[in-house]
Amino acid sequence: MKLLDIGDVAKRTGIAPSTLRYYDDEGLIDSLARHGLRRQFDPNVILQLTLISMGKTAGFSLKEIKQMLTPDGAPKIDKLEIVAKASQLDKQIAQLSALRDTLNHVATCPAPSHMECKSFRRLVSVASKRLATHKTR
Repeated sequence: MKLLDIGDVAKRTGIAPSTLRYYDDEGLIDSLARHGLRRQFDPNVILQLTLISMGKTAGFSLKEIKQMLTPDGAPKIDKLEIVAKASQLDKQIAQLSALRDTLNHVATCPAPSHMECKSFRRLVSVASKRLATHKTR
């Protein structure tokens, strides 16, 4: 098996070598050897880094992500935790969709003032209710 140099991993993933070293030090990934001072990784590290990136994008902390990986980097996922995160993302998507709709309306609204526009006031009212509902949960 040919190991990947840290520079190769950085090029393939777009993740800075300093971040790769940090992930290695924190136990999220494991370097298998060194070539001089340069860390060497199993090619499967690319998949592990993809899973880590997906977890970060979904809003998981590195500590949470580490708990979702076995020592060899395979996923070890608590399905209830994933369902809860998916639900949280659904709420965030709804909020962002409402914000997008409001911004698009503002950009195209023919009213002389947005405060005079019934559609704008309705969109802001809906967004306000969603925020209030989200904060009370």
